[in-house]
Amino acid sequence: MISNSNIKLIKSLQQKKFRDELNLFVVEGEKMVQESLHWKSEYLVDLYHTIDFSINASNIDERKTNLISEKELKQISNLQTPNKALAVFRKWPNTSGKLPFYIALDGVQDPGNLGTIMRLADWFGVAKILCSKETVDCFNPKVVQATMGAIFRIEVEYVNLAETFEALELPIFGALLEGENIYSKSLNPNGILVLGNEGKGISEKIQTLIDFPISIPRFGEAESLNVSTAGAILLSEFFRKS
Repeated sequence: MISNSNIKLIKSLQQKKFRDELNLFVVEGEKMVQESLHWKSEYLVDLYHTIDFSINASNIDERKTNLISEKELKQISNLQTPNKALAVFRKWPNTSGKLPFYIALDGVQDPGNLGTIMRLADWFGVAKILCSKETVDCFNPKVVQATMGAIFRIEVEYVNLAETFEALELPIFGALLEGENIYSKSLNPNGILVLGNEGKGISEKIQTLIDFPISIPRFGEAESLNVSTAGAILLSEFFRKS
């Protein structure tokens, strides 16, 4: 049986201020929880699961596992259709040093876009994403779900982008409509790829720091591309010859 205090705690983690204050976040669903236990079991705080959930990890402290009913799972779940398990995790620290290539996000707001970009980073082997402070929280429940497990492998750091770019001393590529055709450039994964806000694009301040404005040529009549779609095309070109 789950206590009222634990229900209150879990529900509070739907809000960023409590995730930040408590340094905790929630993972939901059978597949996502299994992934979390495989990659980050040492950061598990509590696991709540129904009787038909099998824990596929041998190093889980049984004191952290709680068998609950489907009704109780519905009480704590943020999903329309709760699926067997919910886990509470401590956030883990970033550990990577300087890398040859980064994705940088300047004010991306949509949880689905951030989750998809994290999946792209995972696919192309980009170990770290730099985010402006205005970018949606990567531990937002909708972002966590959208990452499909990439959140357990990709580092995300919220920084002052301008100061971080200066410290990294890498070439900066920015996705801009007026940029150079990516298919006329010889790109390789060395530098920082900046993607901007869904409606406003890259902010004026960050635009002044871009060394190489790049764009995806348009052959039809669409006004713009979704930021995660554009990110997929650009990353494919950066890594095509690597």
